[in-house]
Amino acid sequence: MNVHKGAAAYKNDRGSVVTIGTFDGVHVGHATILKHLAKTATALDLDSVLLTFFPHPRMVLQKDHSIKMLHTLDEKKKHIATLGIQHLIVHPFTQEFSRLSATEYVRDILVNKLKAKKIIIGYDHRFGRNRTADINDLKEFGKTYNFSVEEISAQALDDVAVSSTKVRSALKHGDISTANNYLGYDYQISGVIVKGKAIGRTINYPTANLKPTETYKLIPKEGVYVTQATIDSTTYFGITSIGTNPTVGGTKETIETFFLDYKGDLYGHQLTLSFLTHIRDEAVFDAIDSLKQAIARDERFARDFIKNRE
Repeated sequence: MNVHKGAAAYKNDRGSVVTIGTFDGVHVGHATILKHLAKTATALDLDSVLLTFFPHPRMVLQKDHSIKMLHTLDEKKKHIATLGIQHLIVHPFTQEFSRLSATEYVRDILVNKLKAKKIIIGYDHRFGRNRTADINDLKEFGKTYNFSVEEISAQALDDVAVSSTKVRSALKHGDISTANNYLGYDYQISGVIVKGKAIGRTINYPTANLKPTETYKLIPKEGVYVTQATIDSTTYFGITSIGTNPTVGGTKETIETFFLDYKGDLYGHQLTLSFLTHIRDEAVFDAIDSLKQAIARDERFARDFIKNRE
């Protein structure tokens, strides 16, 4: 798959089939649409093109930096590349871009730069300045600029019954199993291992403290999870705690993992954690011994889960 920074970077002589959207998380519903896009483009002997935008429009227009995404940009590229799309265009979303009229957007971006011959889009898609144009307007533009529009109906989207909003909601409630089912793969967080307070070492449960690569990445609900990661080409399972460690007086949220059966120094390593299931919510214990007993129960749960998963 070719990745282009901006629509102007894409060069095409034969025309394209285009879909447009944020596609955050690239869940099973997105996968259905993108596979259909790739199949349609092949049948028409045209390029398959996904046009997406970065940063998220709300980060630019509303200065809303609290919005959390299911995917970093690199993660999105990786997942889209598995679905047969030939060209991913990541167009910079700016104040200037947001002020394009519907006509300017269709003519200058979709037609002149992407050479769109067919556009596959959801029934609720809106575009242009203040998002005033809809799919009916797009169909009218198609008559002027000689492209067809295939509408993904509400029924088709409802049949998939998945949305990025539902995935986010599941993760915010700690429901990893539902989130992973919607995504079609295990939810992941990548980052670098940094030094923490090393309290885990004092109770025989040394942990690796993960600092996420991007601050806009959604972190699941505070609690304890079964996770896995590849370390030096070997997969290790772990118990990951997300929270402030209130029992030992913590105040800042951390992502700490005790890897089962792994011994070694991970400081400075880049790591990707895959979340498999939720064990329990974060709790405050009245003593360190109670915390150690809880972690021991978490470990037994994790080992049983892993055994039954094999």
